[in-house]
Amino acid sequence: MKHGGVFDPDRLKFEIQRLEQKTAAPDFWDDREEAEKTLSELKRLRDRFEPWQELLQETEDLEELLTLAQEENDSSVADEIRSGYEKLRQRYEKTRILELLGEPVDANPAFLTIHAGAGGTEACDWVSMLLRMYSRWIERRQFKSEILDLQEAEGGVKSVTLQVDGTFAFGYLKAESGVHRLVRISPFASSARRHTSFASVYVSPVIDDDIEVDIRSEDIRVDTYRASGAGGQHVNKTDSAVRITHLETGLVVQCQNERSQHKNRATAMKLLRSKLYEFYEAERRKETEKNAMEKKDIAWGSQIRSYVFHPYNMVKDHRTKKETGNVQAVMDGEIDAFIEEYLKAEWARLHQ
Repeated sequence: MKHGGVFDPDRLKFEIQRLEQKTAAPDFWDDREEAEKTLSELKRLRDRFEPWQELLQETEDLEELLTLAQEENDSSVADEIRSGYEKLRQRYEKTRILELLGEPVDANPAFLTIHAGAGGTEACDWVSMLLRMYSRWIERRQFKSEILDLQEAEGGVKSVTLQVDGTFAFGYLKAESGVHRLVRISPFASSARRHTSFASVYVSPVIDDDIEVDIRSEDIRVDTYRASGAGGQHVNKTDSAVRITHLETGLVVQCQNERSQHKNRATAMKLLRSKLYEFYEAERRKETEKNAMEKKDIAWGSQIRSYVFHPYNMVKDHRTKKETGNVQAVMDGEIDAFIEEYLKAEWARLHQ
């Protein structure tokens, strides 16, 4: 069953019941890996079905209250009905977003990579700010994240890769792929001049083992090097960090979060499979802009969103024209409005 697509409550209910019966079988836990995949799929289906079920029940309750008030000519509950309607409308808009996540891997976890671009030290500080913004968003969503690779630099972070675990993590975060531009008064220069910095964000899905992505040993180059940053003396004394280059596409991934070179290589291969999947899917759909996003210059003319701290406060998404003056809220992780606007625009573009 596809993730997303047209909402079919009867079909969803049938699938949930089928999986519930499967989990009740005496031999369910004989294959632990398969059991965990089944439970994950069951949770995903419930997360999609139950909000609509609850919304429908609450709508019917509100309709009954309205009918009763009309029959008894009782205006004392008018404010309660109006408030209830507004809450239902807002919940409907939020729940509807799930129906826009129709790609096969939208429900999967995601790899999120942020690279510093034009701007030197300023850009590295900008990557740190974006890392904090996405970390706060992850917390708000009650998702989990793990840093797979972190390259620190003067003034902040040169590059960082996270694995973000949560239902529809990729579906939401794919809206963030692109170049992000910061305009502010530089905290690093005494002249107090306005400075522009850039960082690129690239998102790819964590794909299941049953999705085939062919990677031949002759198609890759594996380099090992000494890890940098936190991790203790062992990390800094051995070549435990791993960088893998896919020769045909030029895609590069790296991992240094583990002390074991073997574990870092396994994680890097997982990340490479993810990026290759997204690369080939973009080619198949002939939507090369999704693939080209990572190849664009991280500088002027290619940004998807601007964050302006001076001479005024504004965050504006250049794809959807969505904007807000509450910059601090955005930097605290309130980016759902931008993500949802993008998903709506993409759905409309694909179905026009």
